[in-house]
Amino acid sequence: MLVTLKNILKIAEAKKCAIGSFNTPNFESVKAVIGAAEELNQPIIIMHAQIHEEMGLCKMDEIAPIMLFMADRARVPVCVHLDHGTDLDYVKKGLDLGFTSVMYDGSALPDEINFANTSIAVEMAQETGASVEAEIGSMGARESGAEGGESIYTTPSAAKKFSEETGIDALACAFGTAHGIYLKEPKLDFARLDEINKITNVPIVMHGGSGVSHKDYRKVISLGVRKINYYTYMAKAGAEAVSGKTYGQFHDAANDAIAAMKADVKKAISVFCGE
Repeated sequence: MLVTLKNILKIAEAKKCAIGSFNTPNFESVKAVIGAAEELNQPIIIMHAQIHEEMGLCKMDEIAPIMLFMADRARVPVCVHLDHGTDLDYVKKGLDLGFTSVMYDGSALPDEINFANTSIAVEMAQETGASVEAEIGSMGARESGAEGGESIYTTPSAAKKFSEETGIDALACAFGTAHGIYLKEPKLDFARLDEINKITNVPIVMHGGSGVSHKDYRKVISLGVRKINYYTYMAKAGAEAVSGKTYGQFHDAANDAIAAMKADVKKAISVFCGE
């Protein structure tokens, strides 16, 4: 069942839980994530990130039809989301392809440009009925996991102004997480998150969700996080499942990787749902 991010977040708020949001740069990962959600009877978000095309993993116009087809035939609500769209033309392309939600990421730009471009993204999304997530502040490391710029934590006042002036449906903010594999345990700023949640009226998104402790997951959910992005450890589970093994045919390796990713996703969903 294909739904928007706004639909998914209403479910999350009603249950006081977070919905898992997983990057799916190939058919195997789409199958693993939706399969996990169906087995647990939980809503899910599948994502294509602009950086995945830039890295040569997949082109949006190739993976989008697969994501949309699998989402539409799923037995649970599935949102098809563009993750970290850093230019408006790419966001528009995602909307034209049928994405039910997009993230415009102008966090690396001056605030006035981020505000203006995010407002344009909201206007474009309204034409198709899609939802919009956007980010204020910066986590530093890029979506690819490579080193990026300095982490700039989101200030509560900036979060309030940004969400109110742009009309976004979900707010991604920086409070201590990072993309990729953590080299040490992340130190999350719960007080900052709590203040942002209290003075804004939009669901909060946590990026860099892989590698966060179960205790910290539950804490951020209690403080208003309703969408948790998760990819690195899922992908790592798939790779480790086939590492060092010899296969006669590719599909056998693919099936083992799918099974391992599905198991990892089920664990993540269960934690996000408080089970």
